[in-house]
Amino acid sequence: MSETVSIARDGPQRARDALEECVAAGGIAIFPADTVYGLACDPLDAAAVRGIDQLKGRPAGKPSAVMFFAPLAMRELIGAFGPRTRGALAALLPGPVTLVVANRERRYPLVCGDDPSRLGLRLIGGPLTGARCGVMQTSANRAGEEAPRRPAAVDEDLTASVDLVIDGGELPGAASTVLDLTELDATGGWRVLRAGALAESEVARALGPGLQSP
Repeated sequence: MSETVSIARDGPQRARDALEECVAAGGIAIFPADTVYGLACDPLDAAAVRGIDQLKGRPAGKPSAVMFFAPLAMRELIGAFGPRTRGALAALLPGPVTLVVANRERRYPLVCGDDPSRLGLRLIGGPLTGARCGVMQTSANRAGEEAPRRPAAVDEDLTASVDLVIDGGELPGAASTVLDLTELDATGGWRVLRAGALAESEVARALGPGLQSP
C-alpha cells in the first residue's frame, strides 16, 4: 500500500524527506511538480525506470526528463555544457520548461530513450525545493491520457501501485514547454518541441536577441 504524505498537513520538509527516501530505496513516487502531478524514480535505477514505463503502459525507449529540486544538485552536470547552454539554463530555470540539451557525456542513459545524445532537464521551485535527489520524471497518467492536476485525478490502479504519494493540492495544469537546445552552443539556434506553460515569446525574451528560434 502506498504511503501518503500531505504537504499541507505534514509540511514540506517531511515531503522532501519522503521523496528522497523513496527514490533512494528504488521506489516510485507520485509527486506535485510545478504544473501537473508526476511519477518519479531514481534515473539510474533500471528496474524503477522500467516500472514507470510499465505503469504508464508506454514502450521502452521513450525519452523522459531528469528533474532537480535544487540548483546545487545540477552543478556537476551543468559543468559539462558550453557557455550558451549554461546561460540558457540560468535564464530559464527554475521554471515550467523542459530543456533538451546535447548530452555529450551520455549522462542518465536510461532517461534518454533511444537517443543518448539528447537529455531532457528540469529544475522546479515549489514546496519540494531543496530535495537533494534528481529524479526521472514523467506525468502521472497512463499513456495517452490527460496529466492530472490533483492526486484524486490520478488513476486509482496507478496510485495503488506506487510506493509514495505526495499530496500538494491542486496544480495549474499546463504542461511544461519543451525546448530543443541541442544546437545552441554550435549555432545559437533553439526551437520549441512542445508548446506549454511558458510562451515562446517569453522564452525568446529570456534567452535574448543573440539566440534565435527558426
